[in-house]
Amino acid sequence: MKFLISFVFIISTLTFAYGQADPSPIVEKEIRYKDWTYKNLNGGGETNLRQFVHGKKLVMVAYWSPWCPGWKRDVGFVQAMYAKYGADGLAVIGVAEYDVLDKMKQNYEQNKLTFPSVYEAANLSERTNTAHYAARAAAGDTRKWGTPWYVFLEPSKIQADGDVVETKPFIVNGELVRSDAEKFIREKLGLAAASGSIASLHKEIVVCGPESKIPSLKKP
Repeated sequence: MKFLISFVFIISTLTFAYGQADPSPIVEKEIRYKDWTYKNLNGGGETNLRQFVHGKKLVMVAYWSPWCPGWKRDVGFVQAMYAKYGADGLAVIGVAEYDVLDKMKQNYEQNKLTFPSVYEAANLSERTNTAHYAARAAAGDTRKWGTPWYVFLEPSKIQADGDVVETKPFIVNGELVRSDAEKFIREKLGLAAASGSIASLHKEIVVCGPESKIPSLKKP
């Protein structure tokens, strides 16, 4: 009986600790989101963010890691949004983080992604030295690894030059709230409200990190 009570207490504690982390709302944040140039995941040189944004209506920058359960749940929805709204001006670009290049490529191919992806850090040890880490910390993301993480950029607000591309982007510090995300995308693209959304919200408790399958009491 004591073991059962202890087990229930632990599960309840974990539910409280992790249940609030993901999914997260889309919130406008005052941060200095900087321009970047990263290598393309599948070869063919590099991509510069400011140049990529040019000519689009709305750009979703999706930071992801192959081992992240949150990304595994979000990836199909992100691809679906790109397929559904790409012709209306939505662009998506992935930024892969914290795994070896081969696993990044494998994840991209297995999920049959058609939006482009670059990569920033191909090693776990680089976590605190990345622009990803600095930007999400500035946005109030307290998770250790911080994937998935999203930045929505509106080309009309992009600064023409300098290190910073936007000072008040829309940020998601976690998984997407799917109905809200699709509504946000449609509004920014100038489309009428949809009668229904592509997918429902996931509610699983998850710890996103490569270290262990057993969670600690810290946020991911």
